[in-house]
Amino acid sequence: MAKIPKSKIIKTPVFTRPSILLHPNIPKPMHGMNPRSILGKEWWDIERKKASEKNNNCCYACGVHRSEAKYHPWLEGHESYVINYVKGSMRLREIVSLCHACHNFIHSGRLKALFDAGEISLVKYRTIKNHGKDLIKGFGTIEKPKYMQQDWSKWHLIIDGKKYYSKFKNVVEWSKYYGSDS
Repeated sequence: MAKIPKSKIIKTPVFTRPSILLHPNIPKPMHGMNPRSILGKEWWDIERKKASEKNNNCCYACGVHRSEAKYHPWLEGHESYVINYVKGSMRLREIVSLCHACHNFIHSGRLKALFDAGEISLVKYRTIKNHGKDLIKGFGTIEKPKYMQQDWSKWHLIIDGKKYYSKFKNVVEWSKYYGSDS
């Protein structure tokens, strides 16, 4: 039997989940607390490769194959969490692969900061925002928590049953670290 050349292989996603773009922002006490920082680059590289292969090297949100993705011909790893705002916990749900546009849509605060700093153009900013908005039409909106754990020392990330606590004691430490007033 003849082998099919790689250029003739159909690059379709196994699934798409545009709703992943509605993932809530990470609470400030948990900024900087992520699996790749805690478990290391080697672990992260293995897990994001597995995530990409799970969906035929296509974006989980929009389905574009990495070779056809806008801006970069690769996918970016992104963590999905279950966040309990009352208890102050985040549990790693899964690692997903996203194209650059979908990943930047999720990180809307960072995207806006890049635009404000002149690091990306208005066209790129609007293209990414519109790409994400088109994908999530009909999926609703992100619900803001009614109550959020205020004691920063209680916030923790759970990975494989192990707890990792916030590296900040309060908003003052967070502000000093990130050079922000809020």
